[in-house]
Amino acid sequence: MTDKLNELSAAGVAVWLDDLSRVRLSSGGLDQLRREKHVAGVTTNPTIFAKALSDADEYNWQLHDLATRGVEVEESVRMLTTYDVRWACDVMRPSYDASAGVDGRVSIEVDPRLAHESDRTVAEAKALWWLVDRPNLYIKIPATEAGLPAITATLAEGISVNVTLIFGLDRYSAVMEAFLAGLEQAKANGHDLSKIGSVASFFVSRVDSEVDKRLEKVGSDQAKALKGKAAIANAQLAYERYTEVFSSDRWKALAAAGAHPQRPLWASTSTKNPDYRDVIYVEELIAPGTVNTMPESVIHAYADHGETRGDTITGSYDAARKVFTDLESVGVDMDDVIATLEREGVEKFEASWQELLDGVRKSLEAAATGKGAPNKAAKGNAKAAEKAGGNA
Repeated sequence: MTDKLNELSAAGVAVWLDDLSRVRLSSGGLDQLRREKHVAGVTTNPTIFAKALSDADEYNWQLHDLATRGVEVEESVRMLTTYDVRWACDVMRPSYDASAGVDGRVSIEVDPRLAHESDRTVAEAKALWWLVDRPNLYIKIPATEAGLPAITATLAEGISVNVTLIFGLDRYSAVMEAFLAGLEQAKANGHDLSKIGSVASFFVSRVDSEVDKRLEKVGSDQAKALKGKAAIANAQLAYERYTEVFSSDRWKALAAAGAHPQRPLWASTSTKNPDYRDVIYVEELIAPGTVNTMPESVIHAYADHGETRGDTITGSYDAARKVFTDLESVGVDMDDVIATLEREGVEKFEASWQELLDGVRKSLEAAATGKGAPNKAAKGNAKAAEKAGGNA
């Protein structure tokens, strides 16, 4: 049989898993995906952790110990999540070593409630980097206006960064600028640039969800014909900007000092509309030097019936720009779409974080009183978090 995921990897797309749980770690499931499905990295978010903590008894011993020690809820969340991420970093270490530090990365997110506070975001990033203490870690920082200086400052400390919640092209350009500035400062600070990694997580399916909703409201045949086109066009034009920035003289100077480029990472790649092909956000976004982070269901779907048709991005730029022109002609304001998605993205992750805190609080209380399996108390909160946060 054709190894479709190997073909995807050979086309320059790093396959990452958008999920993590202690069961996946203890069962060897993550390592199996690494070995058999070419999974070369892992991303997490508060929604993923809330679900993981609610679904497995394997957290009980740690919850019991945390409750016995009287550890506060927020610190308990850090202990629980960094334990899993540290373990995952060790599982993915062979991919990290084999790729000279490019892949094999595992991401953990700063408290999303800090999305509009630069200094606190940097402090949280440094704390997480110290807690996990693995070279193949990524700290996820949102691409809000306050997040941009935090990205630069964190990279300047020699800390690898996954920039998350990117929806628009102008913000993506600002993220790449923050990356370059961060590496320049890191070099001035004496850090080894070859050890610093970064990806820029450009969200995909949520763009179609928002745009399609507006097109449906317009209701014309011309508008409906544009459904399902905005997200891919947006990502294709993002890749065009990536190629421009990472062929510049400014970048070449950093590359000569050992730096790796900040790869575009396609996030939110599970289709929200059942009418769309389930692997469309993989097949239509194939290009060298990219990452696609997928739920396990999408990984298996691509392994079963995905089609790798070579580079499906380069050369698409004029057609992508026409999609944007057509959207404007039917009254879709893409600037407002992007602003809405960023605001809602931060709000959803804040809600998921709060649900995670609430779930852990209930679990700690249950562990302290010895009433049942402590993590079961978090189930209701995790389901609410999953609904609020969705796929990263």
